[in-house]
Amino acid sequence: MAEHKRLLTTLLLVVVGMFGFGFALVPLYDVFCEITGINGKTSNTAVAAATVVDSQRTVTVEFITYVRKDMPWQFEPVVERIEVHPGETTQVAFTATNNSGRDTIGQAIPSVSPGQGALYFSKIECFCFNHQPLPAGETAEMGLVFFVDPELPESIQTLTLSYTLYNITDSVTERG
Repeated sequence: MAEHKRLLTTLLLVVVGMFGFGFALVPLYDVFCEITGINGKTSNTAVAAATVVDSQRTVTVEFITYVRKDMPWQFEPVVERIEVHPGETTQVAFTATNNSGRDTIGQAIPSVSPGQGALYFSKIECFCFNHQPLPAGETAEMGLVFFVDPELPESIQTLTLSYTLYNITDSVTERG
């Protein structure tokens, strides 16, 4: 009987420990990413434009889009690749078409790779800062104004900005 009690206590401690670890995993991961500079998270707030342009150097910026399966939109960059000088303010556009029969709301989540490059990619204006409502059957052009910090390490010659588009219609209308 004492053996069963000890086993039960051990198993309960394991379950509590697993729950605690699961609960703490997200903040621990965020700290890990902040320390190591990986994960490619970009800031979701606008920043001031750079003041110095490095015209001696060019960086390739690639644009990739993903649309979640539950999102009935076609979403793509107008230009898939662009050459920029670090510090130069650049404007690009993305198009979105709502292929469904109902109004929907999208939210784009950005990511930059390589992860170290995310620290040097700054958005001045971005459609990803806000929800994007789009009526049924309509097409919209969504803008992005950005610059690459001149402090970007020389070893990074290409940055890839990817957006994943999520359907947030139900969550927004439930709160509304």
